[in-house]
Amino acid sequence: MSLDQPSITGIGSVSPFGPLRGLISSKEMEPRTVTAWPTDGVRRAFLVEPFRPADIIPGLKTRRLDRLSVWCLVAAGLAIQDAKLDLEAEDRSRIAVVLGTGFGCIELTESFFQSIATNGYAKSDPIIFPEGLSNAPASHVARIFGLRGPNITLSHKGVSGEGALMQAASLLRTAQADVVITLAGDTLTRTMYEWFEAAGVLSSACFGQRPVPVPFAHDRDGFVPGEGVAVVVMESADRAAKRDARVYAGLRSGHATSNQKAAPNLVRKTIAPSSPREVKTVIASANGSHSHDQVERGILQEVFGAGVAVVAPKAILGEFDGSGVLRLITALSQTESKERSLSVLFGTCATGVFAAVSFESP
Repeated sequence: MSLDQPSITGIGSVSPFGPLRGLISSKEMEPRTVTAWPTDGVRRAFLVEPFRPADIIPGLKTRRLDRLSVWCLVAAGLAIQDAKLDLEAEDRSRIAVVLGTGFGCIELTESFFQSIATNGYAKSDPIIFPEGLSNAPASHVARIFGLRGPNITLSHKGVSGEGALMQAASLLRTAQADVVITLAGDTLTRTMYEWFEAAGVLSSACFGQRPVPVPFAHDRDGFVPGEGVAVVVMESADRAAKRDARVYAGLRSGHATSNQKAAPNLVRKTIAPSSPREVKTVIASANGSHSHDQVERGILQEVFGAGVAVVAPKAILGEFDGSGVLRLITALSQTESKERSLSVLFGTCATGVFAAVSFESP
């Protein structure tokens, strides 16, 4: 791994495993019963349990913020700590923030429009509206931590996390930033859950009728929704070495296509100049639904045959659009090795977009 390669040097997350700094050590998780809204019978999902943000990041004030903004602030603080990044000693104009999210601050967006529907425009609360904007979480991270570099929010459904990683690497390679705080995630709301149910895409595991189906399994019958945020600090390996920070992985390449027939060639391009035989792990975005998993199964068979290990983190995280970074760090936790290895992160979107990002361990 070259010293100027964009690398992950700090990790923070808020997930069904709770708020954590560094890798996620636990390898098992069961969906929880939904209690945040009334349901007609049992409804389950991979949910983030409530916690007090100030207990994790002392002094953090989160009043009126959407849950996504709160989780991004907490996870960013944990990642900065994990990277041993002393912001007082850094040129904060050279630290960028990149957020990838499918739906943004959907919780407060729902509240705002529900207020309009109930009370009319004249009597709705306008103070909610600014906090419902999709770029609010990245803006709050920059404000709280005093980061004055580029600030970018992107949304591309199921490949939003992969897109954030590629955008962060681009900022580093073009010298537009020295460090990028890279965030990705989404929250689950009542409206979203009920839409999934009405669309008939949920697994019967959501209703307590069976265990969570394993992605790619022959008896899979849909997905279980999830939520969460993951943040990684990205910078050059050389820069991290100067302060004795750990390098978890280096990003080699990343590409996306809106033509899923081109996906196999895109994967080969992403891992080049290495061959498919040199890839040790594929981090799938398979979620248990037939159409979604079948796309990735075809790519795996055409590019790798049976010669690669496949990790499917959505079996313990659930399905949500901005899951790419959380799936990556979950897989890094499960596949930690002292040997140098090459891994590929898949992102598959219902709109037909496919993304692949390759990483190598130090």
